[in-house]
Amino acid sequence: MIEEEKQQDRDPNSTGETPEGSPMASETPPAPASSNGSADWELELAQAYQSARGDSPANESGSTVTGGSTNSPTVDGADSLKREAAQSRDEKEALKTQLQAASAQVEELKNQNLRLAADFDNFRRRTQKEKEELDLQARCDTIKSILPVIDNFERARSYIKPQNDGEMNIHKSYQSVYKHMVDSLKQIGVSPMRPEGEQFDPNFHEALLSEPSDEHEEGTIIQELERGYILGDRVLRHAKVKVAAPGISVVASDENLDSSES
Repeated sequence: MIEEEKQQDRDPNSTGETPEGSPMASETPPAPASSNGSADWELELAQAYQSARGDSPANESGSTVTGGSTNSPTVDGADSLKREAAQSRDEKEALKTQLQAASAQVEELKNQNLRLAADFDNFRRRTQKEKEELDLQARCDTIKSILPVIDNFERARSYIKPQNDGEMNIHKSYQSVYKHMVDSLKQIGVSPMRPEGEQFDPNFHEALLSEPSDEHEEGTIIQELERGYILGDRVLRHAKVKVAAPGISVVASDENLDSSES
């Protein structure tokens, strides 16, 4: 009996009991019964590993079938970034074009402003010149109408010879008026010409007579017939003068020579 118990202790498989101190049957992984069982165990291990990584078996191929589409979220994000970049480039080009157009418009407005300023300056100078010309022309026309009155005073002074004190007083009275008129003309820039002894100049003189003369050079003004006047550098009235002409040389003829010899 004792030997049988010892034999059972040596061979635990001889009975269905588990001896004390031996490991539990549940603690030892069961051995795969066949090759199919081993493949199932490896598949379960791979699925557990994929689950731990947060990936599904469908993601192992890099694509997820959703509504017949094979695009992954990564590819969709890349395409979205590309579209945004292209849109940004288009907006940048549009802004650049607008900036160039605005710069060209500003430059054109600047050139127009410069042209308008130059035109206005030219208009201002031209208007000022025309105003001065009109003012000078008006003064010339007014003074020309007074010159004959001054001529009459000068003739009266040269022709009238007072005979008594009463006539002398009258003569002095109108001569004072003449002097006042001449002084007023000088104040506004009118001056008389003194052409006698000068060479004839058609810009200032008008020749009414010519007289042969051996004492004066040809073209010299011998006498002033009517006084001329100038206003600044403008001629109000040309001086009417007598001009010296070449002298006539007397050539003796043959008859005069014969008569002188006889």
